[in-house]
Amino acid sequence: MGDISSGCNVNGGSVTGQVGRRKSCWFEEEIERDLRWCYALNGILHTGESRYQDIVLLDTKPFGKALVIDGKLQSTEIDEFIYHECLVHPALLNHHNPRTIFIMGGGEGSTAREIFRHKTVDRVVMCDIDEEVVDFCKSYLVANTEAFFDSRLQLVINDARAELEKADETFDVIVGDLADPIEDGPCYQLYTKSFYESILKPRLKEDGIFVTQAGPAGVFSHTEVFSCIYNTLRLVFKYVVPYSAHIPSYADTWGWIMASDSPFTLDYEESDSRIRQRINGENRYLDGKTFVSASLLSKAVRKSLDMETQVYTEGTAKFIYGHGACSKNSSVLE
Repeated sequence: MGDISSGCNVNGGSVTGQVGRRKSCWFEEEIERDLRWCYALNGILHTGESRYQDIVLLDTKPFGKALVIDGKLQSTEIDEFIYHECLVHPALLNHHNPRTIFIMGGGEGSTAREIFRHKTVDRVVMCDIDEEVVDFCKSYLVANTEAFFDSRLQLVINDARAELEKADETFDVIVGDLADPIEDGPCYQLYTKSFYESILKPRLKEDGIFVTQAGPAGVFSHTEVFSCIYNTLRLVFKYVVPYSAHIPSYADTWGWIMASDSPFTLDYEESDSRIRQRINGENRYLDGKTFVSASLLSKAVRKSLDMETQVYTEGTAKFIYGHGACSKNSSVLE
């Protein structure tokens, strides 16, 4: 859980002082039981609470504006482009003509922003369960304002599972921009084999592609959920590609997984050609060679993924460290 510390008042936080030390305001996230990651703050820009989640927008010194939900850092303005370019562009570039896209989650708006850069896209359905988060991001994340008001966007406030269950149409690409599977969180069921098999896959067109964020993917952290989600998807789809990239503000390597019943045959030269032809503007992080590198996982992670046997089900769900609530009495340090 994330705590706001020293000099900043939020959710019951208070101030203490120690002689001889420079006062500073910090956000502290507990990554593991014995590991915490801290950010110095310029201040707290806004706090809110929905029926599902606690929401905080911070102004951090190293990473600029940072969105924190349920005490877990979601993205920062300095490096969110790495996460969102990796989530969106490989799947859309591998599809021959992506026109209709469904986003599970994505209330921040950054995923829609990157999708709308693709000239082929006609329609995007963004389905997020938490209207308060969406409204919060509309108001405070100005970089995504155009995406929220793009005429091609249909914003749906609903559980993605329920929305896909009742949908009649099929999509070229489905993007899982969901919160991490944390205990008591709102969306861990959207990582299960039954969901992928019975609800999501039937909503993909014959040559459709599914891509999802899949949690930490570092040498030690990938066994939290990344390897299990990978193993689950390879039981549902014929072709599955895991890939990863370092996200500085996450203090870890992050993972994504792309899956389809059609093979992924795009090489780096054709990727670059499609980027030039089909994407408006220039990517800051991803090009053909970068994706090739991202999909070449380390020996330790490859071996672990090959040996993974656990399937993600509601009864055997795995969670990353954390809980689905922010502390109401934040610790105070200086």
